[in-house]
Amino acid sequence: MANTEQLRENLERIKIFSDLPEEGLAWLAERFEERWLEPGDAAVIEGSPADRMMVLLDGELNVRREKGPSDGWISIIKAGEVTGMLPFSRMTTFGVTVRAVVKSRILTLQATLFPEMLRRIPELEPRLVGLLTDRVREFTRVDQLREKMAALGKLSAGLAHELNNPAAAVQRSASELRERMVALRGLVARLVGCGLTPQSMDATLAVYRQAIDRRRALAGSGELDPVVRGDREEALGAWLEAHHVERPEMLAGTFADFGFEPADLEGLSAAAPGGLLPCLVAWMEGGLAAEGLLSEITSAARRISELVSAVKSYSHMDDGEGRTEVDLRRELESTLTILAHKVRKKGVEVTRELQPDLPPLPAFAGELNQVWTNLLDNAIDAVAAGGHVAVRAAREGDWLRVDVRDDGPGIPPEIKGRIWEPFFTTKPVGEGTGLGLEVVQRIVVRRHGGSISVASVPGDTCFTVRLPLAPPPAPAPAPAPLPGAEAAPPGMAPPGAPPPSRPV
Repeated sequence: MANTEQLRENLERIKIFSDLPEEGLAWLAERFEERWLEPGDAAVIEGSPADRMMVLLDGELNVRREKGPSDGWISIIKAGEVTGMLPFSRMTTFGVTVRAVVKSRILTLQATLFPEMLRRIPELEPRLVGLLTDRVREFTRVDQLREKMAALGKLSAGLAHELNNPAAAVQRSASELRERMVALRGLVARLVGCGLTPQSMDATLAVYRQAIDRRRALAGSGELDPVVRGDREEALGAWLEAHHVERPEMLAGTFADFGFEPADLEGLSAAAPGGLLPCLVAWMEGGLAAEGLLSEITSAARRISELVSAVKSYSHMDDGEGRTEVDLRRELESTLTILAHKVRKKGVEVTRELQPDLPPLPAFAGELNQVWTNLLDNAIDAVAAGGHVAVRAAREGDWLRVDVRDDGPGIPPEIKGRIWEPFFTTKPVGEGTGLGLEVVQRIVVRRHGGSISVASVPGDTCFTVRLPLAPPPAPAPAPAPLPGAEAAPPGMAPPGAPPPSRPV
């Protein structure tokens, strides 16, 4: 241990100690213990008792959660900073690991000396309280950012998958369309060589237009029954083969897609006798196939546009940071679109009961979508594969009500009262920070003047959100949630807590 005079001089370099009375500095210098750390040495181990305050005199410390996800880095402590256990903190164990980045020198003061320290040096109390408040606010901000980034990662993965399917369809159809267009040029040349007449072309175009109209009608009435389509394709193939048309199996598939029957082709026989009929049929099939490919490209491009529109609506890219008139139905649909990949991957059935004439809601739209994302994501996580999630939105007087219901195992009564606490989660380490429902409650209650409640029994859990149609006065920025904020590290339930069967 360095002598008292040297420690006193070192403490004078620290901002919160620099102007303390001489007797206060002397008392601290007598009780601080000096420790040197080599690079990689731990000043604090995650999960160990929170029993000391630390002052970094020289060097640099890295703060991270080594027992959590790989992105557990939090911050750097630099020379002159005070950290560790602070007076009035409710922390019982350290939720982080602190290691030296370079050779470092720290001073430690045991928490058992805090009462005497504050009694002898009252000037320290407001300074340490301010330091504690700043630290909790910063830790909360970092964890909220991690929560948002984790959600963004999930949504990005799902959205990438959703976009990949129509994008691949566009690429595949465009490539095949190019081949078809090249082939059509050759088929036109064959038509001339086969003795094309105006009458035969008119008859073929009439059948062609009928096929296009029939395809549109089929698209509006849903997919053709596979058995019916198979029988029709077999009959068409036999007809084409009997009339010496090349590649009858491939052409029969195209004609079946457009609702052809053999009788529709018979009408061409009189207008195209002899060798002209196979040429006309082949040309018509090429044109119809190109039409079908264009329809596929259009449909895939529309799907991409819908996804982009959903993302734009979800993120409210064009909105400012104030309240806007929100279409609640559209926002819920956009959120479900963003989560569609997760829904399909798990085979979850999602039902909607959204009142069609909901009035616009004055709200912070981007924040409100965090509410729907967290509630729906939790509901999807809660149900078993093939489970059911229901979303309901309706007006109740001067309020809009949204219910998110799932048929998962429910929330056990012993932890139901804790699900709103910051950092409380029952998901595995790295899958949740425990801020999702805390964020939901803060956005609904503090930012929008609404309410949120939950009713849960095994097989039926329902979160109910009520939002006022008349906006409350603009809220002031909310302070960081001090109570319990340091009670347990994110992603970990308190020791001894029974693990619930429904993740929250």
